[in-house]
Amino acid sequence: MKTRLIGAIVAILLATAGTLFLVNYLRGADARAADGAELVPAYIVKTEVPSGTPAAGITEYLTVTQIPASAAVPDRVTSLDDIEGLVSDVALKPGEQLIVARFVDPAEISKRGAVPLPEGMQAVTIALPVERAVGGSVKPGDTVGVVISGQAELVDDGKEVLLTKQSFHKVLVLAVQPGTVFMPGDGETEASGAPVDALMVTLARTTPDIEVLVWGKEWGTIWLTLEPDTADETGGRVVTGEVVFQ
Repeated sequence: MKTRLIGAIVAILLATAGTLFLVNYLRGADARAADGAELVPAYIVKTEVPSGTPAAGITEYLTVTQIPASAAVPDRVTSLDDIEGLVSDVALKPGEQLIVARFVDPAEISKRGAVPLPEGMQAVTIALPVERAVGGSVKPGDTVGVVISGQAELVDDGKEVLLTKQSFHKVLVLAVQPGTVFMPGDGETEASGAPVDALMVTLARTTPDIEVLVWGKEWGTIWLTLEPDTADETGGRVVTGEVVFQ
């Protein structure tokens, strides 16, 4: 009886020792495997990227993490310089690795027609004389600056003065269509007025920005600039006649 009890205790001790040895061995194997694995950085989509999103504004949708080299997909983006000046060709889903193949030149999208409206934004169309739309060279997929001139009241002294300011930067152009603006003279109907070449430019903006755009169209004038990702946005100011002729 005593011998069997001792044997049982020894068996339990041996089993326990074997289990501990196996666990430690496996942990060591995992550590050895991790030590030998090559890790590489990868851009991972954390929130959905709408189709047509310019590369310049994509960082808010991404996170950068280290992944095993064996899990890195071919053609992945290793630097945002890889997609500079491009736009997303399709919507990118959370968890995806960022790959170059999903980005295209805006000119490529313009050949297919209008650019999709990014999620959370609205589309607004303004008619502009050709010279105010960079000579008619603006096309879908471009990003533009918006300069607004108008007469406004100064808060400090209540005087109304003429002002000019670049109000928005890198605005996505969704569509561009040729149009005709009629400017009737006294006593003339709109249909009999003289036609002026114009472009119907559709832009993607948020509600507050659309309100500013409409104000500028209704009560002032709007000019567009071609403003690619590399354009410098610094140095903007409100310009009055005093600034021009100082």
